[in-house]
Amino acid sequence: MKQLVFMCLLWLASMAAWAQNQELTGQVLDENGRPIIGATVVEKGTNNGTATGNDGRFSLRARTAQPRLAISSIGYTTQEVTPGQGATSVRLAVATTSLNAVQVVGSRSQNRSVTDTPSPVDIIDVREVTAKTGQLDVNQLLQFVAPSFNSNRQTGADGADHVDPASLRGLGPDQTLVLVNGKRWHQSALVNLFGSRGRGNTGTDLNTIPAASIERIEILRDGASAQYGSDAIAGVINIVLKTSTKELTANLNYGAYDARYRFDDQKFDGGNFNANLNYGVPIGEGGFVNATVDYNQRQHTQRANVPNTEGIQRRQYGDPKASNTSAYLNSKLPLSERVYAYVFGGLNLRKGEAYAYTRFPFSDSTYIQGDDTITVSVPNPRSNIQIYPNGFDPIITSTLTDGHGVAGLRGTFGGWDVDLSNGFGSNRFEYGVENTLNATLGAKSPTSFDAGGFQLQQNVVNLSLSRNYKGVLQGLNLALGSEYRREWYQIFAGEVGAYENYNRNLVLQPGEPEPNRPAGSQGFPGFQPRNEVKASRSNIGVYADAELDVTKALLLAGAVRFENYSDFGSTVTGKLATRVKVSETFSLRATASTGFRAPSLAQINFNTVFTNVVKGQAIDILLDRNDGPVSRALGIPALKQERSQSASVGFTGRAGSLLSFTVDGYFIRIKDRIVLTGTFDAEEDTVVLRPILQPRGVGQAQFFANAVSTDTWGIDVVLANTTGVGAGRLTTTLAANLNRLLVVGAAKTTPLLQGKEDIFFGTREQAFVKASAPPYKVNLTFDYNIGRFGALLRFVQFGGVRLYDYDDQINDYYARLTTDLALSYALTNKLRLSVGSSNLFDVYPKFFNPQLTENGGAWDAVQMGSNGRFLFAKLQARF
Repeated sequence: MKQLVFMCLLWLASMAAWAQNQELTGQVLDENGRPIIGATVVEKGTNNGTATGNDGRFSLRARTAQPRLAISSIGYTTQEVTPGQGATSVRLAVATTSLNAVQVVGSRSQNRSVTDTPSPVDIIDVREVTAKTGQLDVNQLLQFVAPSFNSNRQTGADGADHVDPASLRGLGPDQTLVLVNGKRWHQSALVNLFGSRGRGNTGTDLNTIPAASIERIEILRDGASAQYGSDAIAGVINIVLKTSTKELTANLNYGAYDARYRFDDQKFDGGNFNANLNYGVPIGEGGFVNATVDYNQRQHTQRANVPNTEGIQRRQYGDPKASNTSAYLNSKLPLSERVYAYVFGGLNLRKGEAYAYTRFPFSDSTYIQGDDTITVSVPNPRSNIQIYPNGFDPIITSTLTDGHGVAGLRGTFGGWDVDLSNGFGSNRFEYGVENTLNATLGAKSPTSFDAGGFQLQQNVVNLSLSRNYKGVLQGLNLALGSEYRREWYQIFAGEVGAYENYNRNLVLQPGEPEPNRPAGSQGFPGFQPRNEVKASRSNIGVYADAELDVTKALLLAGAVRFENYSDFGSTVTGKLATRVKVSETFSLRATASTGFRAPSLAQINFNTVFTNVVKGQAIDILLDRNDGPVSRALGIPALKQERSQSASVGFTGRAGSLLSFTVDGYFIRIKDRIVLTGTFDAEEDTVVLRPILQPRGVGQAQFFANAVSTDTWGIDVVLANTTGVGAGRLTTTLAANLNRLLVVGAAKTTPLLQGKEDIFFGTREQAFVKASAPPYKVNLTFDYNIGRFGALLRFVQFGGVRLYDYDDQINDYYARLTTDLALSYALTNKLRLSVGSSNLFDVYPKFFNPQLTENGGAWDAVQMGSNGRFLFAKLQARF
């Protein structure tokens, strides 16, 4: 008996060993029998995978006893197969937007694959990107893989230190619409005031969504206001959440920067730790619940000690510290054969710490004595040597609470695909200030304050209907829908000590001068009761969208949308598009559209007094709300919507089985663009400005206004090739964006500010808008895989940008090339280790005088960032 058991075990072991070493081969084809190049083939439950070559064939050595393959490709329905001995032939069906709930931006057709859309769409496989690169958050991932996408971390930019502004095609963060699973996502409550990106704009905080919860990201690089609504002037980013089941993935990531520009001897800083888990369970027939938990912690970097510059006005300059905790869920719950419910969304909690400008213990005071100019060092009125003998570096803290949830029903009724949903989102931003003081309290001042904050909430009810009429010519898809949106915005005050001027309480002796100590907590004086606001508005939109295949080669598409806002009226936008298949391997496409963007509630209502440092001097500046007393006194008109006209033309195809390519040129004109004006100084205008500003205790002011119109010209190019090299597979991708923004005409000032066009929106402010994207960005990537080993080499060339400092001198940030390298190896069937470096050769932007830059460092927030070489390691598990 023992011998029989032993023989059985030996037989089973030998069969398992044979199975785990068997060579799995096959070919992946489309419905017409053509090979699908670059399809992903993964052995389920392992990190073992490959991709098809130029002929659609694959070869994979099994690592489990009973291997099962998941085969997928963008635009096709994923298929699972159990291979037998020998070759496996698999035909993938075109993915549709029917009950499979595949969302592909750019088309609402039920029978349109992503490769057939008349507008350019980028598809980014997040699993592939996160496995092989050092970036951990969504903004940085897209910055280095999508040429038309730009985002930079900033420092010394108040709230923008905690929320990275991002943009498409060089336009503003608020001119890109963000969807999740095809549903409108809420924006951040933050208005960007400083930095070189997104000044005066709001936008969606993509970093609240953990990369571990995302299956893919779709970027529609085309105006789409008529299709998807306000904010889609530059395009649409659609984030598709994971749907996998019976598979646990876990990731541990750690990286740090090479810290050569520090005061101390520390070799590395900015340590970034990330851990996440994702798992899905099947529910009924075709249903699922997929959940993700993610934790990310990022430490400060220190880049104040830069050589060969003229002065330092900050002892702390670098990335802020931040910790993110997220939980996200995606689900599909079948109710019948034709109807299912869905629920998705998540919660993100973030705490951040960012350094403000240094308050040194002494400052220089200059006076005239006879023919001489005398400079003496006096106690800094913004500091207190009893509390901080060596001065201090205020820390602006943030507590961000961000959540969004969507619930809906989807089904087919009478031939119509019907989708009804409700989504609610909220973004709350609370400021604190630590390591600070209120100078008007003297040595009795507390050293930390609650500085108040703001919140934006949004509720969206959406109904969409879609139907395909196959009998109309070669097929007609008709989509109809309506959306009702309600938004709320509020500013809430901080504690009294954060803003109060206690000089008013002093009893002065006869002849004693008024103290010149500024009020409020240093670093950020806090929101006051006079800043508090509660505002809301509603919007209703109705749209119709049609796509007609006139012939198998010719597609015509059009969309029209009517929207009515409760606070500024109605608008109608439209879009026309076409795609012509010249051959099976070459297509032409073109679009023309109008668009609009309503001013955000934050732009209409935001107001505060904040502290800026110019040439080493701290200045309190009033940013008045659009209908505030100072704005009214100066005749600043009420904000109105931005309007746009855009067009694109391009072609797409492949050369044989070796090369695929897309080339798209575009033009975008935006009229009445909303901007943050320059700063008006009461001392430079004693007739108009001083009588208005002096009673409010500030010396300078700025506003939001529809100041200018802009034209943007550009071209996007994407070339891709997958081929066999030796026993492995090499994928080569070249992606480039060329972009030029022009400010059209002079700034539109008010009668009281005539002659001040250069201040209202002059050369310096225009340069910040133009620097939203470099004039070109080129990405060349080589991705090689052989057996258990993988290597990725990526070059990114950032074009130079021009900014102006506080002396109106030109700061030319020259073009820079960064290099990324990542190596990976499958340690076991379940574990893969990756190591590498981003910005391998430690490239920095050009250095300038910190006394004169926007943020007080040796460079502004431009191009590829300003922290140098990043080294990282990742451990990925899949069960």
